[in-house]
Amino acid sequence: MSEPRRLEVLRAIVEDYVHSREPVGSKALVERHRLGVSSATIRNDMALLEEEGLITAPHTSSGRIPTDKGYRLFVDRIAEVKPLSGPEKKAIQSLLESAEDLDDVLDRTVRLLAQLTNQVAVVQYPHLGGAAVRHIEFVLLAPGRVLVVLISTNGAVQQRVEVVPAETKESDLADLRQRFLEKVAGVRLAAVPQELAVCIAALPQALQGMAQSLGQSLEQLSASNREDRIVLAGTANLARSTLDFPLTIGPVLEALEEQVVMLHLLSEMKQDALGVSVRIGRENPHGGLSEASVIATGYGPDALAKVGVLGPTRMDYPTTMAAVRAVARYLSRILDES
Repeated sequence: MSEPRRLEVLRAIVEDYVHSREPVGSKALVERHRLGVSSATIRNDMALLEEEGLITAPHTSSGRIPTDKGYRLFVDRIAEVKPLSGPEKKAIQSLLESAEDLDDVLDRTVRLLAQLTNQVAVVQYPHLGGAAVRHIEFVLLAPGRVLVVLISTNGAVQQRVEVVPAETKESDLADLRQRFLEKVAGVRLAAVPQELAVCIAALPQALQGMAQSLGQSLEQLSASNREDRIVLAGTANLARSTLDFPLTIGPVLEALEEQVVMLHLLSEMKQDALGVSVRIGRENPHGGLSEASVIATGYGPDALAKVGVLGPTRMDYPTTMAAVRAVARYLSRILDES
C-alpha cells in the first residue's frame, strides 16, 4: 500500500463519515472518490489502516469509521486551512465592529462562531493586567451612593457602587475624578494602586475620606482578573450530536459548566504551524472530554487568551479550523483598534 494512497483512503473515510455519520465501506469509497483503484484494493487498504489503529469497525461486517488516531493523522496532514468565503468574512467583520465594549465583543464572538461551526463556541477573557486605564467616571446615583466606572484600553468596562458620605456633591466627584484621571490615565492596571496612593496623599484633607473610598473601588476594579472567565454559546448544538457520544453527553456538559476545566485546557493548548491547536478525543486530559474535540487559537496582542470550539470527534476539521482562525484574527483586530 503506497503512503499517498493510504492517506487518500483515510481522508475519504474521514470526509464521508463526517458528512453522513454512517460507517464507510469500500464500495462507497470507489463510487464517491476518484481513487483510481478497484474496490478489492480499497478493502486491502482499509484492512491495513485498521491494523494501524487509524480506522475501526463499530459493528461486525459494517463499514469503517475513523479512530482518534485516524483523525489526528488527518488533521496533521492538512496542508493548509481553506479561507472563509467573502460573505462569511464580511458577516464576521460587520458583526464584531458594531460591538459596544469588550463584553459585547466577546458575546458576539461566541454566538457567531457557534453559528459558523454548529458547535459549542468558547472564548476566554483577555488578561487585563497588560491593559491600561483609558477613562474613569464617578456618577452620583443617590445621596451616599456613587457608581464607579473603570474603562481599560482593551475595551473592558467594569463598574461597582461605592458608599460615600451622604453630603457628597457632584462637583466634588467631578473634581476628584479629574485629579484621579490626570494621575492614572494611560497607566497599566497593575500600577493603579501605587499611583492612586500618591494622588490621595496630596489631596486636601476635606477630600481624603471620599477619595479613600473611591480609590479603593478603582483598585479593586483594576485588580479583577478577567482572564479567569470564559463565555460560551451554542451548547444546544450538542443536543443535535447525541449520537456522536455513545455513552452520554453529560460529562461534556459538566466539563463546560466547570469553567476551571476549560480554562486549564485552553491555557495549555499550543498552536501548530497552521495557527490553531486541535485536541482530539482522549488527547484531552479531562476524562469528560474523551469523546470530544477542541479546536482553539490565541487572540489579542499577546495571543494568551484563547477562542475556539468544542464538539464531537466527528467534526469537519478543515472548515472549523478556518472559522476559528478567521474569527480570532478579526477579534484581535477589533481589540487592537479599540
